[in-house]
This record gives sequence, structure tokens and C-alpha cells, in this order.
Amino acid sequence: MPRKFFRRYLPDSGSVRRHQRMQLFGRLLHAPNLWHLNRHSVAGGLVIGLFLAFMPMPFQMIPAAALAILLRVNLPMALAGVWVSNPLTMAPMLYFQYRMGKLLMGERIRETGFEPTLQWFWAELTLIWQPLLLGSTLCGIVAALAGYGFIHLLWRINIRRHLRRRKEKRAARADALHRQAAAVSSDARHQSSPSGPYAAQGRDRGSP
Repeated sequence: MPRKFFRRYLPDSGSVRRHQRMQLFGRLLHAPNLWHLNRHSVAGGLVIGLFLAFMPMPFQMIPAAALAILLRVNLPMALAGVWVSNPLTMAPMLYFQYRMGKLLMGERIRETGFEPTLQWFWAELTLIWQPLLLGSTLCGIVAALAGYGFIHLLWRINIRRHLRRRKEKRAARADALHRQAAAVSSDARHQSSPSGPYAAQGRDRGSP
């Protein structure tokens, strides 16, 4: 199930290679290990994508692709994980990360002139970068670990389900063979036992 699911929803190799921002990697995108759909490759790609999704930086797809190529993990999953951060979610994410960083640093949150918008964050980045970076790093690590655990759990559940189904099929096949053998044995006994009028005559002759 996981391979079919990811193969259905993740971008294919052709569309990734044709993406404008991926052109700078050139022939590096032809490495086969970037497209493997196994547990470790998919989990590694998601870790990269989710961690970078929480980093306050532009063009997150480029470092995500670079790390996927360097670590030889699934590139489409790394790019998909990055899109957790998008124009709709980025401002709330940055705000939460900023508050988290302030809390960890033991500082009060700046209320005067604060606006939870992308424009405010980029304009004030030189003043708020420390709590924002701290909160972003912490959230990125937590999200990456959660994504890694989720992929491994999903794969383990699928393997157990597959083994259970295979065991059930084997049990059903063995039961069917047992029934077939019992039916053949019953037919053989029925054919070998005396029956009909001649058998009745034999019994009459043998009786006193």
C-alpha cells in the first residue's frame, strides 16, 4: 500500500526534472536512488522536507533537493514535505515559531507594532531572528522526527497486514486442500464398498 500510495500522489521524475528550480542540478537528478520508494528513502526525504519547511528562508525547494541528492533519499518526498510551508500556512507557522523562541529565551513577546504577516516578519527579521531561528529549529526537529516515525509506523503496519493476509491465504488454501483430500478419500471408500443387488445377494447367500 505505501508504495502504491506514494507513487500515485508524489510527482514523477519527469515533472521534477522539468521544474524550473530543479534545472540547476542537471544530471544529478538522474541518480536512481532519488526515486526509490522504500521505507528508509521515503522517511529520509520527508525528514528533509519537514525540517526545511519550518526554516525561515526563501526557495526552500533548492536546499531540500540538494540535501536529498547528497543523502541519496527520495527527492519527490523531500519536495512534498517542504510544501507544508506555503503562502497560506507560512505566516501562522512563523508566528508560532517566533512565540516558541521567545518563550524558550525567557523574553516577552513584542506586542507593539506586531503583525502576524509575512511582510512584517521579513521587515523585522534583523530584530527577531534569534527567537525566530530558535523556534523554527525546534519545530523543524520535532516535525522531522514525527514524520520519520510516521513513515516507519505506516510501513510496519502495511508489512504486518501483508503478512496476515498471506497467512490467511495459506490457511484457506490448506483448508481447501484438506477438504478436497477428504472428499477424494470418501469417494474412494464409497466405490470400494459392496453395493447394489449383487451385494445384497451375496449377503443372502452368506446368511444361515
